[in-house]
Amino acid sequence: MGNVMLTIEDLESGYGAMQVLWKPSLEVKKGSITSLLGPNGVGKSTLLRTVLGSIEPWGGKIFYEDNEITYLPTHKKVDLGITLVPEGKHLFTEMNVHENLVMGAYRKEALKSMSESLELVYALFPILKERDRQGAGTLSGGQQQMLTIGRALMTKPKLIMLDEPSQGLAPILVGEIFETIGKLQAEVGLTILLVEQNADASLDAAGYVYIMHQGQIKIQGTSEEIKSSTNIQTYLGI
Repeated sequence: MGNVMLTIEDLESGYGAMQVLWKPSLEVKKGSITSLLGPNGVGKSTLLRTVLGSIEPWGGKIFYEDNEITYLPTHKKVDLGITLVPEGKHLFTEMNVHENLVMGAYRKEALKSMSESLELVYALFPILKERDRQGAGTLSGGQQQMLTIGRALMTKPKLIMLDEPSQGLAPILVGEIFETIGKLQAEVGLTILLVEQNADASLDAAGYVYIMHQGQIKIQGTSEEIKSSTNIQTYLGI
């Protein structure tokens, strides 16, 4: 598993008595952008939350850098370098941009390298540097999404899981966000697991793609293979 960062085997979880994940298995290779596609409500976000531990797995296994972390508490997973950028904007809207970013660097490891992390975020998102004293609540939707990603980067992650980063953004901004995701991989060397409904953008960005339907992985392959696959429409509801 040397070059694999995250392995999910037969994962099961859900809410209350309702099972959402029906044994999906997937791998995320180090330094890759791996995309998990599928229509709304098929379990994509549940999978990310189960990996992070905010939803407890019912069964199956999760390995990270060759160690089993299935039932590790969330804060320990974050300490190992796993971070989740949840869907929607989870910002401290009363605080300014700089304060929001600093709030991301709460881990001991992250605190040590806070200033270089800030430099990195401001290099990736120059607009945030320009507005670093501006209230987060006054930013545009696209800038808030940049700030949400920037704050996740402050935790010094190795694996960043992005849940619907393009949701609710104008098409031109979707392009910008995906450009940034490409930079996170190419320039920062991060490993990215990307959950999206925007099939076109994520097929272009990702190296490897899994398509989920009703809590199971139905198709997987390189983005080229998936693009040329005939039954992709069935599962993506396109």
